[in-house]
Amino acid sequence: MFNYVSSMSSSALHVYNTLSRKKELFEPIHAPHVGMYVCGPTVYGNAHLGHAKSYVSFDVIRRYLSYLDYKVRYVQNITDVGHLVGDGDEGEDKISKKARLEQVDPMEIAEIYTYTYFRDMDALSVQRPDISPRATGHIPEQIAMIQDLIDKGHAYLIDGNVYFDILSAPNYGRLSGRNVENATSGTRIKAASDKHNPADFALWKKADDKHLMKWPSPWGVGYPGWHIECSAMSIKYLGTHFDIHGGGIENQFPHHECEIAQAECSTGKSFAKYWLHNNMVTLDGQKMGKSLGNAISLEEFFNGSHPLLQRSWDPQVIRFFLLQSHYRSTTDFSEKALEAAEAGLQSLRSAIESILMYIPQKHHDHKNDINDKVLPNLKAAFESAMNDDFNTARAIATLFDKTKKIKKKIITGQPPSDLLALQKWLKIALTEILGLEPNVPNKSDCNFNDNLSKDLLHLLIDIRTKARMEREFELSDIIRDRLKDLDIDLEDSKEGTRYTLP
Repeated sequence: MFNYVSSMSSSALHVYNTLSRKKELFEPIHAPHVGMYVCGPTVYGNAHLGHAKSYVSFDVIRRYLSYLDYKVRYVQNITDVGHLVGDGDEGEDKISKKARLEQVDPMEIAEIYTYTYFRDMDALSVQRPDISPRATGHIPEQIAMIQDLIDKGHAYLIDGNVYFDILSAPNYGRLSGRNVENATSGTRIKAASDKHNPADFALWKKADDKHLMKWPSPWGVGYPGWHIECSAMSIKYLGTHFDIHGGGIENQFPHHECEIAQAECSTGKSFAKYWLHNNMVTLDGQKMGKSLGNAISLEEFFNGSHPLLQRSWDPQVIRFFLLQSHYRSTTDFSEKALEAAEAGLQSLRSAIESILMYIPQKHHDHKNDINDKVLPNLKAAFESAMNDDFNTARAIATLFDKTKKIKKKIITGQPPSDLLALQKWLKIALTEILGLEPNVPNKSDCNFNDNLSKDLLHLLIDIRTKARMEREFELSDIIRDRLKDLDIDLEDSKEGTRYTLP
């Protein structure tokens, strides 16, 4: 085993593994490939700030792994059946309940809120998963796994219901620290009376005539339990033993505990190697969530329509606010905290923009330059923070501190000698790792019908052409990249340089 990191990385990546309750050196099973599965949303309502905390956190984890040159396959499911009210084995399906209240088909509810989920994640600059499997699209895989568990003596059938026998899983409770005696079905309602053990959980439930979402199975018409879907889908796309399983801390028990039990009893192999859990968002010290009725949807943040909000909020500010706390820490929401995040983001952007926009003079004398190890020092400090279990809070603090000092040196005429490489890396750190965008002019601000704008563009192209003729390729690349930020593409040929406007 080896840790596949970039040659410039300051230290090896360590992650906090909930399974071992300690930080561990990250060693992928088949480096440089990394398989990561994160429990996705149950699509019966709009995504809220708690969802954003989870998916922004794992978005940065995925981004940073890619930065370290890992080849990540990121799978995040869509739960569109089987998640019952109360999170247990009895009661109404959450999506079916919403459909009944709105008098539409359950799949219509699933379609609406799958769309709004991805719409809001796009606004937050959360990259789409490589695979987004739906539970309803993987009923055959779930049935096959359930049958396998029955055949191996880990599950039993009673009157059309199939339950997992937790006494047959010797390691049950390892993730959450619960034993069989104090484990329940994980529900806030009374456990089903037909179970052998109150802590046994449903793999398949018999559907009555009124149940809207149901499928044929070897045990009769019914629908899958909540837990079986994630085991079946993660194994289908990542294999029986993969690197990272992530999700919210509230899913640690019973959902993830049950996933491990049924997966390992079916395959006979260790399930996920590393278990990563993000903490929750709170409002006045209480968990924010739809079931508690205190959730503010992301759409309401974006348009400022919720009664608790005084104004609308830029998605980038919300993302920055969430990244200012460690993913395993609780994030307490208030508009004052958002205001502070907004000011902080503007300050960081200002410092970085000053560095990005600076173009060194051709014959600049570097005798008075600050230490030429500015980039290695900044990079090492940033990576040290991120390698410590993806500590975005410390990484952002590092950027604040270092870029302000660099900006001050530039203003006083003392730019670092590695400025060009520094500019390139800062853009990577800000945009590709943290998912934050620098301040750039809007397309609408650039009116290329105006003669002055065209003259300025032609002037930049002439300067770039002269730089290329004099083999000043770094300056040439800076001009090209700055124009590309404005969606102005340059194409060089023997006849000269052509440009394409947005």
